[in-house]
Amino acid sequence: MEDHLLGWLRTLEEDRLGRVLANRPDAIAAPWPRRLDTLAQRLGNGFAVMETLRRLPLPCLQLAEAALAMSRPTADRLAAFVDARVDDVTPWLEHLYDHALAWPGDDGVIHLAEGVTRWWSAPLSLGEPLDHYLNSWTISNDALHALARNLGLPAQGNKRRAIARVTEALGDGERVRAMLPQAPEGTVPLLDRFAWEGPTLNVDGGRFVTPGTPEKWCADHGMLFRPSWHVAEIPREVAICLRGPGYHPPYTPESPEVATIPVDPEEVDHLMTLAAPHVVERCAALLDNTAKTPLPLLKTGGVGVREVRRIAKETGCDEDETRLLLEICAVARLLAWDEQSGGMIPTERYDRWRLDEGSARLRVLLSAWWRMERSSLRRVDGKYGTVLGDDPTGSAVARVRRAVLSVLAHLPAGTAFAGRDSLMGSVHWHAPLIDLELLRECAPAVLDEARLLGLLANNALTDLGRALAGLTARPGDENDAAVPMVEHDPVLSEAATRALASVRRSALFGPDLTAVVTGPPSAELAELLDRTAERESRGAASVWRFTTESVRRALDRGHEPDELLDELAGVGTIPQPLEYLVRDTARRHGEVTVTTVGCVVQAADPTLLAEIAAHRRLGKLGLRLLAPTVLVSAAPAERTLAALREVGYSPVPVADTGEITIHRARSTHLEEPHNGKLILLPGGQVAELSDFTGITELEAPPYMLAEPLPDPFEHARRLIAASRADAGSSGRTWAVIGRMATRLPTAQQSLLGFVVDRGVRAGITLTDGLTATISHGELKGGALDAWCEEAGDYLEFPLAEIVEVRGAY
Repeated sequence: MEDHLLGWLRTLEEDRLGRVLANRPDAIAAPWPRRLDTLAQRLGNGFAVMETLRRLPLPCLQLAEAALAMSRPTADRLAAFVDARVDDVTPWLEHLYDHALAWPGDDGVIHLAEGVTRWWSAPLSLGEPLDHYLNSWTISNDALHALARNLGLPAQGNKRRAIARVTEALGDGERVRAMLPQAPEGTVPLLDRFAWEGPTLNVDGGRFVTPGTPEKWCADHGMLFRPSWHVAEIPREVAICLRGPGYHPPYTPESPEVATIPVDPEEVDHLMTLAAPHVVERCAALLDNTAKTPLPLLKTGGVGVREVRRIAKETGCDEDETRLLLEICAVARLLAWDEQSGGMIPTERYDRWRLDEGSARLRVLLSAWWRMERSSLRRVDGKYGTVLGDDPTGSAVARVRRAVLSVLAHLPAGTAFAGRDSLMGSVHWHAPLIDLELLRECAPAVLDEARLLGLLANNALTDLGRALAGLTARPGDENDAAVPMVEHDPVLSEAATRALASVRRSALFGPDLTAVVTGPPSAELAELLDRTAERESRGAASVWRFTTESVRRALDRGHEPDELLDELAGVGTIPQPLEYLVRDTARRHGEVTVTTVGCVVQAADPTLLAEIAAHRRLGKLGLRLLAPTVLVSAAPAERTLAALREVGYSPVPVADTGEITIHRARSTHLEEPHNGKLILLPGGQVAELSDFTGITELEAPPYMLAEPLPDPFEHARRLIAASRADAGSSGRTWAVIGRMATRLPTAQQSLLGFVVDRGVRAGITLTDGLTATISHGELKGGALDAWCEEAGDYLEFPLAEIVEVRGAY
């Protein structure tokens, strides 16, 4: 199959090859191919073909399935088979060609990629073609000749001619239907059941060897074959004949229309500018909350309902917002598990995120939602799933999200969908391989999540939603450690900037100790006011009230009164009552002090306690005499007991009740084993922050970008030029390597030749001791131009300086 594909690729012009590369970014991912044979291997990769099929609309899949059910399909025959005009079929065939899932041969016969043939094991519920059964080793020449005689065909000739005659006869619908009146009673219902419910059904094997039964007649006339005693199959050609001349496979070239209603674009834009800054602000509040109180996880993984409600109450979010933002923060690597804290806490990436400008912060959150493989607001049997729990549907949920937004993006400007039923019909037409039941479950949740994020308003996509919906080529997945290109798309960046253009960076302070923000507050302003005041309302205008408790809370966090007043003065004019409140609260702050002690040491003899307090070797305990008979130690009770015993005293531990608590120690070999705890995070993975002082293995460096793809049309030009240059260079590789790589033995020269001719991976060592892992090589004069995995680019290595070549697996 790759040979057919390679032959077709060699006939393409730059424009068509460029379209193929643009539609198949998997084929030009690093290391990008430099020869058409390497490109053909990538385009034919089974996994890549299946992923490409998921992105195709219904007509493409219907034509591919119909072509699989035919022998030597052409555009004309395929159009007749699906009962359509050739002009109606051609655009969708061209769509298949542009994705390298199908291609026309020189004779017009349509070839399908091997991955496509594996997708449908029984296209149109039809079995294997006749030659599959007739060429089987279980069919002898005598059996084949007997079958020909039963069909009224000449029995002489070799096996190949006999197979051709039988295939032609059983592929003739009129002839097959003409034989049925002479068949035993019950033959027609039997064959109809196989033709429409088959191709494989369970049968009574004994009836196939009993004379006079419909089963034996069908077997003797080649209409049913048995791979095993109790299983029978109907050949593809016979089933099509029995379905009749009026049978045509389903073909729906037009997308179902989405019912729409007009909306006011200005109102949609206004709602976007309210929702987008609210998301950034609430996300920062949620992460600050987890910094103060680490978020514990259930033993089975995920966040419990009580914790979700607690965070929602403390941050002012509703529960749906909290569920969604927790999932997004985990995928964005702003939140992760920390073993030492015993819960999920903000990561160092969050520290960098909060210092970014608002547009960048919003794009981080939208990018995480776009590749998130769970649906936070999806209900199964009327219940939400566990937040951050494992979802077995995985990437299918992300495909639903992208399919829904893609359909909404195609609606005319100034319109919104009027009902979910018509929307679901259109989404399923554009993404038919998504399970319909899953689509119905997830689509309402996707729409709700999009509203919360400012992507959807009044059932119409906002500019932010349209920018995100246009980025379906390389969305990435939630396990990507690096930031995907989605996050840095210029169209999305411009839309995010506009969405945050209406944020307010100043507040109106009133003499009644309130602060009013008339519009969505910026994340910085909301953080300052949340830190120093109590939020009373949110919406078109947000109100905060300053109280003694709120100011004291800010002072408790280490802020100085002058510092607080300067920060507040930077966002508005401070009235005198507010300044008095801050100054008065600061004046009383610290009237009472609290000291942490490790334990209390008591004795009836004041002289003994004075001696202990003055003991040099006990200085590390930080002992202080509070009363003649009371000492306090800065060290915990166990450490204090050990230190006192070490210097010769005989202390005993005392419980809070005043009773002496001495227990017999258990033998260490009887101790219970310490069982570890598995913490399930997004995608069912384990994520820990074992060392929170630096970047963990889970995290990537900040804002690391994936390797950008080459321009598909420019790369197509290079591939075609390289193909023409290589046309007459057969055998040149070995001659050049043998002449130039003189430091290598013959076996290693051969391996280096495979790097050039077949693109295999190998490790090389140069004369200066440098090593590299290379592949996809080309010879340029006396140098090997190959992909270097360490450098992430193509580099030139002089052949004369290569001293070793070894296999890399």
